[in-house]
Amino acid sequence: MRRWIDEQGQAWDVVAGRESWGVSLALFVPVGAGRREPIRQALLRAAGYDDAQRELDSLDDAALAALFRSAQPKES
Repeated sequence: MRRWIDEQGQAWDVVAGRESWGVSLALFVPVGAGRREPIRQALLRAAGYDDAQRELDSLDDAALAALFRSAQPKES
């Protein structure tokens, strides 16, 4: 898990996730009690969970911001 602050000052926990059909995702989970932002998800290139975690770990803040901008709200 990685803590990241967006351009509006909102803290997010960024974790690797996986859909049931094997697609790797970056999940952006809002931090803080009472936050109403939805969990957001973005596709990763990685083929498996370990690779997805390494991919996330390799991103600098600018690359993480770009990934966040491409993220969509996660459906429940």
